[in-house]
Amino acid sequence: MAEDKTMAVIPHYDGKSAEGKRSIERGHVEPLNTEVLNENQTALLNESTTRDCQVKHYLFQALDRSIFEQILDRSTAKVIWDSLRKNFGGNEKIKKSMRNSLLREFELLEMKKQENIDSYFARVNSVAN
Repeated sequence: MAEDKTMAVIPHYDGKSAEGKRSIERGHVEPLNTEVLNENQTALLNESTTRDCQVKHYLFQALDRSIFEQILDRSTAKVIWDSLRKNFGGNEKIKKSMRNSLLREFELLEMKKQENIDSYFARVNSVAN
């Protein structure tokens, strides 16, 4: 007997949703006492919590495992984003210097005589990424 199996589609951020960006910019604040909230405030809190969890999920999907382990203990998407920006952002001079260095390294790449195409391609990919 054949069974119908459906697979859940994991949502991914397509860059078009402004809500995710707003969630990162504003941040998510959990109130100390949720018992004093009225119905509308509770609904807004639930929506904000859901959106924050979605954005955290998108960020977790996009990160390498080593970076993921560094930010796993962060509480909100905004805290994660600020941490990533601090660790990998740098100022404009540093970014420009890194771009120029990578560009020069890429321009100087050439295949060595004893090198096979697979190892050369791996070197090109490591510089490009």
